[in-house]
Amino acid sequence: MASPAVVIASLVFYSFVAASTVAANFYRDFDITWGEGRGQIVNNGQVLTLSLDKASGSGFQSKNEYLFGKIDMQLKLVSGNSAGTVTAYYLSSKGSTWDEIDFEFLGNLSGDPYILHTNVFSQGKGNREQQFYLWFDPTADFHTYSILWNPQRIIFSVDGTPIREFKNMESKGVPFPKDQPMRIYSSLWNADDWATRGGLVKTDWTQAPFTASYRNFNADACIWSSGSSSCPTNSPPSSPSNNGWLSQELDSSNQERLQWVQKNYMIYNYCADTKRFPQGLPTECNAA
Repeated sequence: MASPAVVIASLVFYSFVAASTVAANFYRDFDITWGEGRGQIVNNGQVLTLSLDKASGSGFQSKNEYLFGKIDMQLKLVSGNSAGTVTAYYLSSKGSTWDEIDFEFLGNLSGDPYILHTNVFSQGKGNREQQFYLWFDPTADFHTYSILWNPQRIIFSVDGTPIREFKNMESKGVPFPKDQPMRIYSSLWNADDWATRGGLVKTDWTQAPFTASYRNFNADACIWSSGSSSCPTNSPPSSPSNNGWLSQELDSSNQERLQWVQKNYMIYNYCADTKRFPQGLPTECNAA
């Protein structure tokens, strides 16, 4: 077995992100950016909480920017009557032609399921929503929500089960996020003008403060800094195995799991909304 010094030297040689090899610490990896104290880092940096009351929500962002990666975060969502609240967890770049990869959790009345809303923006254009129910109560415990983003595809996963894949179809004229580094963001905010049944159900402020919790962040990712990536441009075949996500795709087993989720838990798919696109569905919807 290689000595720790050899392992460390190897990682430095290939300039891979060390985040996957050290315990997550929210003090080190994130900044709470708004909320006037409603965002808190607790348990020696192991847990982050966001809260929402009638005066304000709260949010945070990663210290690092990334250009491709496998990002994992465990979330425990607002419990009880969460109608009107939205917990957003996403990757985004800046500017008018920004890229973005979204998880949004739309709260609901007690006993009604959360809606998991996903979207992909490229060059400032989104309108690629898919929505799902979950097969568990996301408020009872922590669950892992993952974004795999490499040059070929974006895969959204929940507890290791893929729920959505967005492939790179630039060859067919579909923009794909691949040139703009993105930070990780999350926010908990009031969206009772649209979030629950189109805004029909309003936030019950007697239930406030509403709180969402985060733990076990992990990024196997290419950190972007000063115009360059921490990942080698031409990594040799013998490079460390933790860059497998750079070319990862869904194997047959995960394709079946994806189809299972989409058959049983998908509640909206923009690619099936012909009323919304009377001139024809977006190009990627018709690709094989």
